[in-house]
Amino acid sequence: QVQLVESGGGLVQAGGSLRLSCTASGRTLSWYAMAWFRQGPGKERAFVAAISWSGDRTYYADSVKGRFTISRDNAKNTVYLQMNSLKPEDTAVYYCASPTLAWGQVDLGPSGYNYWGQGTQVTVSS
Repeated sequence: QVQLVESGGGLVQAGGSLRLSCTASGRTLSWYAMAWFRQGPGKERAFVAAISWSGDRTYYADSVKGRFTISRDNAKNTVYLQMNSLKPEDTAVYYCASPTLAWGQVDLGPSGYNYWGQGTQVTVSS
């Protein structure tokens, strides 16, 4: 059974930083592309960042480019999202996601992912 568990969310002032972690059980994450999505109040779930299974390609939403960095530590079976220069509009529940197929292409939409974590709340105060 695949389980993804996010951690690292919290309350931070605008301009601050947080690092989110997503640790998997029941799956070798290094075989899979991974992604982060977020869902703000009253909004649909939106793509934030993704990383290829090989780790050599990363993708970002325009709204976070230059501020967020996705990375992976295969030895720890964990994917990270480093978030710097946070803004109040970054406030959302953040989810990590993993697709069904190993060694596949990166998908920038939520429909490409079958496994989701429970989410971690990030709140940025102004």
